[in-house]
Amino acid sequence: MRLLYNGLLYLLLPLVLLRLYWRGRRDPGHRQRWRERLGFVPPLSPGSLWIHAVSVGEVRAALPLIQTLLDRYPERPLLVTTTTLTGSRQVQEALGERVRHTYAPYDVPGAVQRFLHQTRPQMTIIMETELWPNLLRQCAAAGIPVLIANARLSERSAHGYARFRRFTASMLRDITLIAAQTDADAERFRALGAPRAEVTGNLKYDLKVPDALLEHGQLLRQKWLGEHRPIWIAASTHAGEDEQILQAFAQVRTDWPDLLLVLTPRHPERFEGVAELCRQRGFTMIRRSERQSCTPDTAIFLGDSMGELLLFYATADLAFVGGSLVPTGGHNVLEPALLGLPVLFGPHMFNFTEASERLLEAAAAWKIMDAEELAITVGRLLANPQSGRDAGQRGRHVVEDHRGALAALLALIEAYMINDKGIRG
Repeated sequence: MRLLYNGLLYLLLPLVLLRLYWRGRRDPGHRQRWRERLGFVPPLSPGSLWIHAVSVGEVRAALPLIQTLLDRYPERPLLVTTTTLTGSRQVQEALGERVRHTYAPYDVPGAVQRFLHQTRPQMTIIMETELWPNLLRQCAAAGIPVLIANARLSERSAHGYARFRRFTASMLRDITLIAAQTDADAERFRALGAPRAEVTGNLKYDLKVPDALLEHGQLLRQKWLGEHRPIWIAASTHAGEDEQILQAFAQVRTDWPDLLLVLTPRHPERFEGVAELCRQRGFTMIRRSERQSCTPDTAIFLGDSMGELLLFYATADLAFVGGSLVPTGGHNVLEPALLGLPVLFGPHMFNFTEASERLLEAAAAWKIMDAEELAITVGRLLANPQSGRDAGQRGRHVVEDHRGALAALLALIEAYMINDKGIRG
């Protein structure tokens, strides 16, 4: 099975590189630093801590952990890798020169071997469920402990892995420890053959919002968006959702003509297409990249930037979280909840089942099925703003009451560092 897997990877590698080049037509960043993906990275001092976060969501989840490790062990080299360009930009914006950043190697044996030879980490911490067989096998062979942090495994994903049960079990045995978000996640990993899975909780509850960001959000609302207008944010939207959101927005504006929609597509390559969609629907629009203030006639503020979603949440009165009206699995509902916003999402939340259910149980969120129900729910919240504020407060309490994953995960990481004769050995 591993031979077949590696053979397919080598066959697909030219196509993957060609896709990077093709995507670079719209954003040259995709073409840059491509050698890093083949393991050609600058050397790093031995004994670094390596944290891999595939994209933007995983980077944001990892930030509390990264910042704590930087504060506790300032002399320790910290390597942060991503897979996507947007994740790379998030690391550079949030952490700058405080960490070393490269792209993670593709999971072909040669690339992984080169990468590990150059970086020589003492420990590998992989965020959520980014499982690559060759990477895990070579870390195990080199005696590098691998922790899967904030691990989640949906029932659907577990069924997929179960189709290759022997191969999956072999891969999971190369993992030192899986730190799962919930009991259900841990049990699914164990059922697939993971020798050790513990429940530490969801790191996304440990997010802290700086006071400066809240102040910046209010300034943005006052200066650019319109302080006295109701603002609805539709965040991290995907193809197939924007049309439904704009349909609902048009319906709500018949009763709330001053409503402003802050629309933030998930992927930057969709910014132009979503802007054109807004124009086709007849909405007046200002784009974040234009650095202009909204006028009273502006209907939509298009968030065509990266790394500013929390800032946009801080300007809004209520939030819809995307990836949920289409079967993507949803995105992080805890961020708007922490900011005290009533949260709306669609029926497809299998990537955030536990978090969305907790918010629903606390009457801090609404699950909507389609554009019609979205319009009705937004209209009700606008008509009764106090109910929205009360829901937002309940959501904030949900987040604050379930913190603790960071402390549990740090305890595990430091135990392995000590046992490996690392920082304190």
